Amino acid sequence: MDDSLRSIRKNEHIQLALDTYQSGGTDFDKVQLIHQSIPSINKNQINLSMTFPHFTFNHPIYINAMTGGSERASLINKHLAQIARECDIPMAVGSTHSALKDTHAESSFTVVREENPNGIIFSNVGADIGYKLAQKSIELLGANALQIHVNAPQELIMPEGDTEFEHWLNNIQEIQEHIDVPVIIKEVGFGMSAETIQKIKDIGIQYVDISGRGGTNFADIENRRRPLQDMSFLNQWGQSTVQSLLEASILGTDINLLASGGVKNPLDAIKSIVLGADAVGMSGYVLKHLEEFGVTETITHMKQFIDQLYIIANLLNASNISDLREVGYVLSPDLQSYVEQRNKAIQRFK
Repeated sequence: MDDSLRSIRKNEHIQLALDTYQSGGTDFDKVQLIHQSIPSINKNQINLSMTFPHFTFNHPIYINAMTGGSERASLINKHLAQIARECDIPMAVGSTHSALKDTHAESSFTVVREENPNGIIFSNVGADIGYKLAQKSIELLGANALQIHVNAPQELIMPEGDTEFEHWLNNIQEIQEHIDVPVIIKEVGFGMSAETIQKIKDIGIQYVDISGRGGTNFADIENRRRPLQDMSFLNQWGQSTVQSLLEASILGTDINLLASGGVKNPLDAIKSIVLGADAVGMSGYVLKHLEEFGVTETITHMKQFIDQLYIIANLLNASNISDLREVGYVLSPDLQSYVEQRNKAIQRFK
């Protein structure tokens, strides 16, 4: 794709992500956590840090992959990096493909490390590239990990999408074997099945971001870019974040589980952790707040968000992430039915 067209597409994605942002449409309201009336801990005794094999998140949230590759994206990434730095949370950039093909686009990504020199930063590539370009993406940011996004529905709906997928799994495995930072396989808002998670685990990947339906909707975004906008029937394709977490729970694998997709408040984040997530990512939520209120107010808002995670943990009598995993919850009838039906299918291939 021509670099100027790629930049135009990046800006279209940003604007459409803002235009299509919605405050509802997730399954988080179908999960009820069980309140505990007499907590045995104080709020200042709670520690919600999460230690992974390769790094530690001081708080269990991160800013997820969004953008890069245009002037507008550069300013957004600069501000997101400032938010991540001031809130002491990790950050992922959007796909670095534009910078790997055009050095003029590099600054829209390197600004993240310039603004946040000591933070945890994830670089991002697609599953269609080889390990040498993946390594270049890591070096571009001095990245602590590499997200490889898997976005088949987006590519198939995208007017100029790449519809050759047969080499994806081999590419992922080759990248995993040749780079020296952890690989995170990341969906882009369509959720992950237990079968997919097992397939990823089988080739040695230790991290997945299930990125479920309910947040930034790339099916809707790409359909709006089609001349006839004729594929809206796929706008609700995939599993929600809650369904994806339940898939992982049924599977029972020990993979490091990151959750994103439609997280719009601290309660959604805590519910994700209760259902098995090790940490929770947000993209559209942060971008929308940044665009409406600016960087300074968004920093204040995200610090309040973090504090409210501790308030909810206190209400659940949970002093750490492990305690949150033991919290009682009730699923709505349709989610319970989903679990029962999927459990039968998953047990057949385990």
